[in-house]
Amino acid sequence: METYTASRLTGGNEIFPAQIILDETSVTLNDPGLFNGIEKTVPYGKIASVDVEIPLIGFSTIIIETSGEGSIKMHGFTKDEVTKIKKTILEKMK
Repeated sequence: METYTASRLTGGNEIFPAQIILDETSVTLNDPGLFNGIEKTVPYGKIASVDVEIPLIGFSTIIIETSGEGSIKMHGFTKDEVTKIKKTILEKMK
């Protein structure tokens, strides 16, 4: 199991940083909050595509498109992290 935590220097992640957890069967996206939070688990078989937005300066965003669930967007990760997350998800989708 691999866990990636968003930087506290990015908007929305100062107090409760977002996390992406990759395990053998699924991706769990955890976006905690003070009074409410969102946790979504998506099996690799339900993922349609994975896109990354990597700016020249700043933190990167990963966008996971799912079959029937819509898209999930998480911001605040380094370029290396989103690249590794994308690579791992694509490998597990096969």
